[in-house]
Amino acid sequence: MTIKAVAFDMDGLMFDTEAVYWKSATALLARRGEIYTPELCAAVMGRPPQDCFELFKKTFGLPETWQELQQESEDFFLQFLDDGFSVMPGLFELLDCLESRNVPKGICTSSALRIVSEVLQRKNLANRFDFVLTAEDIVNGKPNPEIYLKAAKQFGVEPTEMLVLEDSVAGSLAARNAGAFPVVVLAEHNQEGDFSAARLVAHSLNAPEILELVNS
Repeated sequence: MTIKAVAFDMDGLMFDTEAVYWKSATALLARRGEIYTPELCAAVMGRPPQDCFELFKKTFGLPETWQELQQESEDFFLQFLDDGFSVMPGLFELLDCLESRNVPKGICTSSALRIVSEVLQRKNLANRFDFVLTAEDIVNGKPNPEIYLKAAKQFGVEPTEMLVLEDSVAGSLAARNAGAFPVVVLAEHNQEGDFSAARLVAHSLNAPEILELVNS
């Protein structure tokens, strides 16, 4: 196949921010005497804020609105972001490769714009992408294909001509449901995921099999 555009997820795929989300969710629930578990983390990974915090409300019987929980969680996230976070292995090499071939690229994330803007600004990477789609740009979050269908339209390509790089089960399903070519990149936080929806599973963003796809 010929790749005409590449859509990137952000958290856990481009940046090692899943640990920051873990700390913020842990702090949010600890304030209420509850515990954030790996099972709950797996259930919300890759999903938009409303889905995440409505699940928190249902699981723990929390009285706040999901929007109030989101705001508080984001405050924690930005606080913990000051401790630092790293770029995932191979990101810069893959970006350089795509730019050398003039392949357009965008970000399609379930995170809120407030979070996305801060993360990209801290790594000075916003200007390396043609566009960014966030939770505020969609009605139906991953695994619904809406965000990737919008991305393909914005790229001006067919979904079948778009490579999608993901790290979550919900994201890989969204890409497959859109008709795109889903590739999952494994890391410490997603080793146990069911990535049967992916066309390819790799171990870094500059894995030879990914570079071969974008260079074909």
